[in-house]
Amino acid sequence: QAAAVTGSDPDPGPGAAFGPDDAPSPDDAEAYAAYIEAGRMLFAQECQFLGGAVDDSGLPDTDLPEIAFAGRSNVGKSSLINALTGRKTLARTSNTPGRTRELNFFAFDGRLRLVDLPGYGYAKASRSEVKAWNRLILYYLQGRPNLRRACLLIDARHGIKPNDEEVMTLLDRDAVSYQIVMTKSDKLPPGPLQAQIEAVAAQGAKHVACHPVVIATSGRTGLGIPELRAALASMALAD
Repeated sequence: QAAAVTGSDPDPGPGAAFGPDDAPSPDDAEAYAAYIEAGRMLFAQECQFLGGAVDDSGLPDTDLPEIAFAGRSNVGKSSLINALTGRKTLARTSNTPGRTRELNFFAFDGRLRLVDLPGYGYAKASRSEVKAWNRLILYYLQGRPNLRRACLLIDARHGIKPNDEEVMTLLDRDAVSYQIVMTKSDKLPPGPLQAQIEAVAAQGAKHVACHPVVIATSGRTGLGIPELRAALASMALAD
């Protein structure tokens, strides 16, 4: 099953180097295959867990481009990161929402870092914990010059919820470019999934910092994983 994607990006033409947002049309088979292969190659490289930051002193140097993953605490963030990297236990998964309580950093081939942010919307954490996490997340998002994009994860079954809207407004305010990535897309039949993608894209179009392309993914079936890898690889340092 092909990834469900909406929006459009410029086509750089066959043989071109792929930069951010240079996703070619699938109709150009040669260029599209090269684009997907670049993502596969990067994420096939050794992935190094650099550690977790519980305060701003623990953040690594800003020497590599970074992609941050944000979303509700039960949206499937760890499962998506594991699917992207092809490693089942790289990011911890749990039936208990809110397990990630620090900013976790993963580096690929000295070219790109992924950042797993604590989930939001988890009511059972203490007020002081939530305040500390929010302060650290805000500090990171507002002041990280090498942050190339935030992937905002949305559960395909539920669409954009009020606390997702709050985060989108915050990212707009701080001029942080973000892209909506829908998770658990295998839980919907193709027709309802496409309708949900279009609804989410229409909501995203109202936000100035939201990328126009929505990628529907499934950590279980692999739907959309090659396309997301390729999009992220286009923001890595050149090989």
